[in-house]
This record gives sequence, C-alpha cells and structure tokens, in this order.
Amino acid sequence: MLPDLALFIFALTTLWFGAGLIVTSLDKISKQLEISAFAASFFLLGFLTSLPELSVGINAIIDKKPEIFVGNLIGGSLIIFILIIPLLAILGNGVTLSHQLSIRKLIFSLYLVGLPALLIIDKNLSLIEGFLLIFLYLVLFYTLEKRKGIIDHFRDKFTTDRRHNISLLGKILIGAFVVFYSSGLLVDQTIVFSADLGISPFLLSLLGLSIGTNLPEISIALRSITSGNKEIALGDYIGSASTNSVILGVLTIVNGTSVSFNNHFLITFSFMLVGLSLFFYFTRSKNDISRKEGLILLILYLTFVVMEVV
Repeated sequence: MLPDLALFIFALTTLWFGAGLIVTSLDKISKQLEISAFAASFFLLGFLTSLPELSVGINAIIDKKPEIFVGNLIGGSLIIFILIIPLLAILGNGVTLSHQLSIRKLIFSLYLVGLPALLIIDKNLSLIEGFLLIFLYLVLFYTLEKRKGIIDHFRDKFTTDRRHNISLLGKILIGAFVVFYSSGLLVDQTIVFSADLGISPFLLSLLGLSIGTNLPEISIALRSITSGNKEIALGDYIGSASTNSVILGVLTIVNGTSVSFNNHFLITFSFMLVGLSLFFYFTRSKNDISRKEGLILLILYLTFVVMEVV
C-alpha cells in the first residue's frame, strides 16, 4: 500500500509541474498576442487546465475503465464551483469574479456544466448523449467566439514574434507530455486503490482523483491568494468546467460504446443542481462571493462527500 501511495504522490507532483509549465507559458502567449483576459482564460486556459482530465480519460479507456473518466470529469466540475472558488472566498475574505458573460450566457454555461450529472441518472451514458455534449459546447464556443473574434485575432498576432511564440508552444507540448504520463500513473493507482479499498472506481474518481486533476485550477487560486489579488478570472473556471463536459462527450464516443454504472447518481445530480444554482444566485447581481457565501458552498461540498461515502 505504501509504495502505491508513494507512486500516487509522485504522479501528482509531476502533474503539478507539467500543468504549471502549461499555465505559465499560456499566460505569456496571451499577453504577447494581446488576447483579452476573458477570452484567454475561458478558451485557452480553460482548455489547457483540463488536459489532466483528458489524459486521465484516454488512459482510462486504454485500461478499459471508462467509469474512471466519467467520475473524474463530473467530480472536477463540482470541485471547481463548490470547493476551489469557495475556499478562495474564505481565505481571501471574499472574492470578485471577473467575467464578461450576460445572464443568459452564464446560465447556458452552467447548464452545460451540470448536464453530465443529469445524463447519468439512468446509470448509463450513451453515444448520443456524448454527441449532445459536444454539440452544446460548440454552440457556446460559436456564440462567444463570434463576439470576440478570437481565432482571427490569434492568427493575425501570432506571426509578429513567431520564434518566441513557437518556443512557448514547445513548453506547452512538454507540459502536456508530462501531464499525460503522470495521468497514466494516476489511473493505474486509482484502479489499485479501488481494489484494495473495495470502492468503485467511479466513486474514487469522483471524490479523490478529481482533486488531483484539478491541481492547475487550485494553483491558480493559490496564486490569487498569495498575490493579494481578490479578482480571479471566472472565465478559467467556467471554461474548464465547460471543457470537462465536451471532453466527457468526446471520450464517450472514443470509447465506442455506452458507459454503464452500478452506482446511484441521484445524490450527485442533486448536489450539482443545488451547487450551481447557489453559485449563480450568489454571483448574478454582485459578481462576487463573500466569505459567508463561500462557507455555505464549502459546507455543501463536505456534505456531498459524506453522503456519497455513507
């Protein structure tokens, strides 16, 4: 058990390093290309901080344990909204959420984030549902990209300092390789711990592995606290959680067949619904979350963990 735990910690450490290399390189690219903070955080940072989830999913399919990537992705979205952001609010005595989404687009984004939990209530995630998740993400991307013109802006600006930007892209690729390697180790150890502890791979991924694959998001939160900056890019967190949904759709299709489970998911869906609803209620008018509101969301997450374990 101790060697397995040591290997798990090693994998988390390398994951942290690889994700950190990706995030810092992307930050430099976004400034170089003069992409808006929201666009960079929602699309670029949101996608790249989800690379650990994608890597875990690919390795889970290789190991024929698709329930691992489903639990990891759904757990990751829950962690973002009712663990990471609430902790940031508590430790920072409140947090301002900087975003450029209308109420309608914010609701649609949160709907896309919560939809996977609804789809697995019947203990099955079908290929059609996988295509649905991809389609809804593309609708969201088109709606936001059309307004921001991100793709055209990226193409025009990238060539101004091509050599420097290619160097940064190389670092991102190295970080992605490290993330993929460490994610493979995490999947293998999750399977081992699942057998040793008598816990389903889905539940272990939902409550445990999802924290590890959200280390990039956690590191962004920690940097916000240590720098004294109470304004965080909500675009990253919504972008990351939305990307989790489309990754889930893609991996379900790549898996080639529906993913079936033995677990009961009404509790998971209920907490996802309540958590996202509270998050929207707290942020819809003031664009911030107070320490008290963060504490409420954190208590909700701890209750969720207890209910799932019991």
